[in-house]
Amino acid sequence: MTGRAARRAERFRILLVEDDDGDALLVEELLHDTDMPHALTRCRTAADARRAVAAHPVDCVLLDLHLPDASGVETVQAIQADTRAAIIVLTGLDEPRAGVDALAAGAQDYLIKGKVDPDLMQRAVRYAVQRKQAERANADLQIGRLRAEENARLERGLLPEPLLSPGAVTASSRYYPGRAQALLGGDFLDVVQTGDGQVHAVIGDVSGHGPDAAALGVCLRIAWRALTLGGHRDQHLLHLLEQIHIAERTGSDLFATCTLIRLDPGARTLTLHLAGHHEPLLVTPEGTQEIAAAHGVALGIAPGLGKWPATTLALPARGALIAYTDGLVEGFADATGARLGVEGLLRIIDGIRTPDPGIHLDRLIAGTRTLNADRHTDDLAVLRLDWNADLPGGPHGPRP
Repeated sequence: MTGRAARRAERFRILLVEDDDGDALLVEELLHDTDMPHALTRCRTAADARRAVAAHPVDCVLLDLHLPDASGVETVQAIQADTRAAIIVLTGLDEPRAGVDALAAGAQDYLIKGKVDPDLMQRAVRYAVQRKQAERANADLQIGRLRAEENARLERGLLPEPLLSPGAVTASSRYYPGRAQALLGGDFLDVVQTGDGQVHAVIGDVSGHGPDAAALGVCLRIAWRALTLGGHRDQHLLHLLEQIHIAERTGSDLFATCTLIRLDPGARTLTLHLAGHHEPLLVTPEGTQEIAAAHGVALGIAPGLGKWPATTLALPARGALIAYTDGLVEGFADATGARLGVEGLLRIIDGIRTPDPGIHLDRLIAGTRTLNADRHTDDLAVLRLDWNADLPGGPHGPRP
């Protein structure tokens, strides 16, 4: 399309806010005398204009600065709070400073009544709309840059590098935000290995989304790592995490679910403590199944009263453990609105054939997201621990 054809295809939606019938008629005639395609709507008050732009978006507002319910700069402020349209103020001959003040308040241009011809009107509308579009694009770019920087900082805190010695156990993890361009939620995970060769892991989810939930998730993750390396274990560790959760949360309604995992590759045992969280999945050469484990209440629900019984089971010589947050299973499974659930998750896993843990997680998440088709929005985090007793660091090899 040529530039001239593109201009002909443009159709500007213009809102005229003017209580004086004579001045309104002059503006209408000026617009009519331009060759600019447009659709004009008129309002008499700032309140009517706010309702109009809320109901039907416009490209440009031609705004008189003296209305029955607003006057001067406050007129611009009253309108721009409800619209992303360009604003051109209409001033009188005896108001030399009014236009400049309006520009400082956020208007894109001003026109002096009685000194406007059709060409000037057309140029003013076109340039004001283009300037507003450029301003919005720059603002969106800046917001996106700040969001990306904030997400990167939070992600480093929520999803750290595992502290694992090379050996029989490896860790793989994935995180996906529930909404495009959303801030990270409160999903967190971590893995560390202590000097006795045991591998400790946590995966959790702070209720809610946004910076408060993410900050609390970072706090709990860092606290878990420090306390675990400091020798705290099991129920005592969860009581300490709950105390930190209560002290750091921004509202009494925030709670956190989590699973504590302790894997001993030498003894080939797994110990779990569930605080309101899903049971992990056990992957073996024979297939994948959900582990039957005892449950305890989420952190912050009943402060000081929580009981988190341990579940211990023997492990095969090689296999994997998959722990996840609820965003992985609460999406939709089909067009009927049924939720995926654990059974649906197991069906997806049964169809995945790859020895690579990272690719396995990618295909698992892709399968759930395809079925969900963006209908349910929640963050999801997945942690996979793989072990092989025949590798160095296993029961037949040197200890880390």
